[in-house]
Formats: sequence, C-alpha cells, structure tokens
Amino acid sequence: MRYAYAITGALLLSGTAATMIYHPAASAQVAQNEPGAIQATAPKSGAPMSFADMVAKLQPAVVNISTTQKITQQAQPNPFQGTPLGDLFGQFNGQGGGGSGPVTREAQSLGSGFIISPDGYVVTNNHVIAPGAKGATVESIKVIMIDRKEYTAKLIGRDPASDLALLKIDATNLPFVKFGDTPTARVGDWVLAIGNPFGLGSTVTAGIVSALHRATGQPGAYDRFIQTDASINQGNSGGPMFDLNGNVIGINSQIISPTGGSVGIGFAIPAEDAKPVIDTLRKGVAVKRGYLGIGIQPMSEDIAAALGLPKDRGEIVSRVEPGEGAAKAGLKQGDVVVRVSGKDVTPDQTLSYLVANLAPGSSTKLDVIRDGKPLALTATIGTRPTEDALAALNGSGDEESDGLPSQNDQQTGQAGANALGVQIVPLTPAIARNLGLETTVQGVVIATVDPSSDAATKGFKRGDVIVSINRVPTRTANDVASAIAAAKAAGRDQVLVFLQRPRGVGGFFAIKIKK
Repeated sequence: MRYAYAITGALLLSGTAATMIYHPAASAQVAQNEPGAIQATAPKSGAPMSFADMVAKLQPAVVNISTTQKITQQAQPNPFQGTPLGDLFGQFNGQGGGGSGPVTREAQSLGSGFIISPDGYVVTNNHVIAPGAKGATVESIKVIMIDRKEYTAKLIGRDPASDLALLKIDATNLPFVKFGDTPTARVGDWVLAIGNPFGLGSTVTAGIVSALHRATGQPGAYDRFIQTDASINQGNSGGPMFDLNGNVIGINSQIISPTGGSVGIGFAIPAEDAKPVIDTLRKGVAVKRGYLGIGIQPMSEDIAAALGLPKDRGEIVSRVEPGEGAAKAGLKQGDVVVRVSGKDVTPDQTLSYLVANLAPGSSTKLDVIRDGKPLALTATIGTRPTEDALAALNGSGDEESDGLPSQNDQQTGQAGANALGVQIVPLTPAIARNLGLETTVQGVVIATVDPSSDAATKGFKRGDVIVSINRVPTRTANDVASAIAAAKAAGRDQVLVFLQRPRGVGGFFAIKIKK
C-alpha cells in the first residue's frame, strides 16, 4: 500500500453527478450546503445529468493549502577537498571549501481543505500542514480561495492519530459547508470531490462509494475509511467528499497506488469520525481517546483454526501492560475479545476503534473467550498515549551474536519441536542476556528453523522464544512435545504459538504441524 502523504500532498475522492437547481439564499448568511439550497434531480435512467449547479454552489468553500517549510540538513562532503578544485566547489556549495556544514533550504507542500464557518475555520489533513521531512519546520501556512485570494492561516490544533487539523484565517462572511451524516451513505451512492491535485488548482472529480468502514491495515485507532473509485492524486488530501445533497460525508486522505497516481482506490475519513475531533480542536483542547493497555492481533483464518474459533470475529490479546485497565480487569495474554460495550469486534469494527472511542475514566464490559469458554470482564478505560509513545512500546529486533548452540546440537524431547520445523534449546540466563530479553520471559529458544516448514514461512528465526503453545507454557522441549501431541489427539493440524522476539514484542502465530 502506498499513501500519497506529506510534502507533495495527498488524495482526492469520488464524485456525484446530478442536475442541480439553485435556490437563492436568504439575506442571513447560511451554509453553502444548507438543506433546500441544493436539490438534485436525475433522469429516470438514474444517471445524473450534470454536477455543474452543485459545483458552482460548493466550490467557493473549498480551498487550496500550501506551506512554506525550512529543512536543515548536513551538506554533502566536498569530493574535491584537497585538490585544486576544492575551493571552487566549496564556493558553489556555500561552504568555503569544506562542504560539511549544515545547509538550510526551503520546501513547499500542497494540499486541500474546506471552510466550515463564515468566520474562517478551515479543516484539512494533518499531513498537509505537518513538516514533510526530518529536520523540517513549517514557517507559514497559506489558504488560497478559488478567486486566488490568499490568507495566512493560524494553526488552531492538530491530531496526528486521526490525521486531522484545524486552521483559522482572519476573514468574515466566507462561504462554508457543513458536515453531513456518514451513516446514511450507502455503497453505490454517488459522491463528489473537490481539491487541488498536483497544485493545479480547484479540480472536481466524481465517483461512487466503493465501500464503507474499510480497514486498510494501518496501526492505530482510526483505520476506518470510506472507499471510493473517484480519481485521487497528490495534492487532494484534506479536500471534502460531498454526497448528492451537498453534505460533507468524508475528508479525502489516502490512496492505494503502485505508481503514485490514481488507480481508482481512494479513502476518506468519515464525517462521523472527523466531526468530534474537529469540534474538540475548535475548543482548544487536546483530543483524548480510550486505552486498555494491550497488544492485539486480528483473528486470521489460521489463528482461528488453531483456537477452534470462527474467523473474523474478535481479536487476540498478545500483550497485557502492567498497571493498565486491561491488567486490572483480569485480561490475559491469549484471551480473545469478541465484544466491547455490546458491540462486536470485527474487521470492519476493530478493537482499537471501539476502545479509542470510549471516554477515558469510563467503565466498559468486555466479552472474552478464554480457553474456549466465554467470560465477561469489566474494565476502566485509560487515556491513550501518543502514537510515538505507542510505537516505542513495540520495540525492534536485532540479529546479533546470541550465544546459542549450533544447529547440530540436539536436545532431549526434540520430536515435538521437529514437528514445528524448529530445533530448540532451553532459555538460560546467559542466552536471555545475549538476546536482550526481559528477565520475566520464559520459554524455549529456537536454534534453527527448517526452511521448508510453515514456521519459516511465518517468519520464525533463530533466537525467537516459544513462550507457549495453545496457551500452555513451554519451559522445556518435553513441554513442546506434549503440546503437539495434545493438538494431534484433538484432531488439529496446527497449533497456536506465542513467540517472543529478541529486543521486541511478542505475537501469536498459527503453525501447521509437520506430518
């Protein structure tokens, strides 16, 4: 997946098509998309005749956004240093011959936005107005109207988690539009998008709603989008997606593209998710989200099969953070959370999404499956840390000298491990230190992996620690053999392995048993 983000701008979205009848506004200023201001009619064939009247009414409220940024980078070394050309090269480089000092240059980003009030509040994507490179700072933000009039904008607030930002320009009696009701949108509905692709200026595209509640596999609490087939390109991020009534039902933000250009798969942040964030930013307060303090994995088909549970229902807990709401509620590693506050956990309605939209400090019921049995827990919701803080919890693995024996060393009870396609050794304190493992980690360490095994396919590596199989702790090779034998006796051809990575976090993997 490739996202058209940051300095070059972002995405645009689908459109509508309809013959529009314009009704003059009353003397008091109203929203450009006020009910009754726009009406759509279509011929009996169902295909709208034109978007022209609708665009004429809505386009003045859609703006182009540009930022001026300064990027400070270390200059490249002078390749001619110490030669007769050294001083000349240094003069061109502005470094007096050395060419090793910091260099500051200017850059620009381009995107889109839309006005939501007559006094100049403007909504856009966070990545449109955020620094676009390491070492960059945003010097100024400009909002350009359709008549090319420019305003310097003030950043009121930003929320990287939802990729939303709110700006303010000093003006009055501006054309503006309102958020609509996303839940009324249906797959197949016409939609219209207006934005600033490639900095060309106000551009209109049309298409349909291709999917609702689309998860794209990104981490975080806002992986739920409206998908559209309208043309979307760099520079369209932050622009509005309108329904046929002229309501903003989404904010264009991402695309999937192997080339960087539009291939007809674009995504918009639903208005029902965006409006509460924008309202909070407008009040000048930080956005707070719910948090349980767990690491989670989706219930893939192989993991569900290993647990004997239906797929695409619930998510499995891979980590429980001490002291957080989940730990205090009694949630354990390997539990499958299937419902939060009565709402099902599904690929379209993820656990992160449900929890993030709960108020910190509130109490919620969690419906859990533990060892195949249903269980109800009550948790107090905490406050979600920043995305950077959450990323730090995930850690990263290194492949360094581990002190493990060679692949020719054999351990007792290796039959079970061989059935997984691995050779294992006990986890000793010395090995744990070499691998950078916490002292609390217990299990058996993988010394070698059979390249033809399912374990190899799933990414098992030397130095990984098998902590449990089918939620039964594995402290010795005999424990592994017993777990494999129990799975075979139960008629299962795969087991659920919890793997701890060196210098990283753990996760569940469904591994096929070798015959």
